[in-house]
Amino acid sequence: MIESPYVLITGAAKRIGRVFALSAAKSGFNVIIHYRNSSDEAYKVAQQIKEIGKKALVVQADLENPAEVSTLFEKLPQDIEVQVLINSAAIFEDLRWDTTTLEQWNRHLMVNLTAPFLLSQSYAKRVGEKEGQIINILDWKTERPGKDHLPYIISKVALSGLTKSLALSLAPNIRVNGLALGAVLPAVDSTTSETITQSIPLKRWATTKELEDTFSFLLLKATYLNGEILTVDGGRHLI
Repeated sequence: MIESPYVLITGAAKRIGRVFALSAAKSGFNVIIHYRNSSDEAYKVAQQIKEIGKKALVVQADLENPAEVSTLFEKLPQDIEVQVLINSAAIFEDLRWDTTTLEQWNRHLMVNLTAPFLLSQSYAKRVGEKEGQIINILDWKTERPGKDHLPYIISKVALSGLTKSLALSLAPNIRVNGLALGAVLPAVDSTTSETITQSIPLKRWATTKELEDTFSFLLLKATYLNGEILTVDGGRHLI
């Protein structure tokens, strides 16, 4: 019996990353759950994946540390097939141009942009000539950057550009796409979750099921998409 391939998801212990991890398992993949500090949550997700009937591995790495990022793939068994890389982990802090320190700026760029780049390098080398896929998790505001969450948004704008560049560089065997999210889960620092829907044409938050369906489409069905950014925001980026 051939073992199912693995999906590696960064920041998979909580929130959106957890949704992706469980969705990947439901889609037939084994899952590698990356976490930084949330050990208990990571192992709970692993148990849930095993209950679905798939295998789960848990790996720890601090994405603020380039050395740990560069060696993350070395922690994985060499005999498993990592078919998909999901760059989901991110720092999201409500900072503006006049409140952002250099340290905060560099942290956001390291975790949200540089880490996905380094992981994509390691992943591509591991995949070699086999088929693979990278999905970068973006934000609807990459099309309409505002004044809030400045280092986060700028890092995601750059990640959008990296997505398209790698789509050219890693073709034809590795496809690279992005998933730009809108109102799916309220941010930890959000106090305006009830008013957000007023700026969304569909006037509601996305359901977890809708996010899972779009993610599953990228995983399983979108075999001719490359360099695309799918925006799941109810039309918010149009306003």
